[in-house]
Amino acid sequence: MDFDLEQRARESLGASSAFPLGEPNTAFAQYFIGNSFLEPLAGGVANVTFEPGCRNNWHVHHGERQVLVCTGGRGWYQEWGQPAQELHASDVVDIQPEVKHWHGAAKDSWFTHIAIAMPVKGCDEQSNEWLEPVDDEQYGKLA
Repeated sequence: MDFDLEQRARESLGASSAFPLGEPNTAFAQYFIGNSFLEPLAGGVANVTFEPGCRNNWHVHHGERQVLVCTGGRGWYQEWGQPAQELHASDVVDIQPEVKHWHGAAKDSWFTHIAIAMPVKGCDEQSNEWLEPVDDEQYGKLA
């Protein structure tokens, strides 16, 4: 791991996160703009940390809800066709299955959240469908 990047994350987030930063999120890097870190905590639960300006592509969760519990920094969440919502520590976002959305850090802030995958009762298969990147111009207009 890039020690300098990890150090900047720790300094920015301070003691606001009780969870480990995790390892560079290389497995999903192709679906992110910028660097993110992933620390699995339990089955279907992970701490995700985004460097300033990092966000994931638009995507859809099939067969499961996703709950985001924001734990530090400042970030954004947006559903397709809706305005973006600013996120802060203690905010909770309940994302229903089949909803096209993205989430990530603000331009000027690290951001961390716990992501919880919650399978839909009676649904045997869960998957993520990764879509197009968030438009740089649209993202750049967010405060």
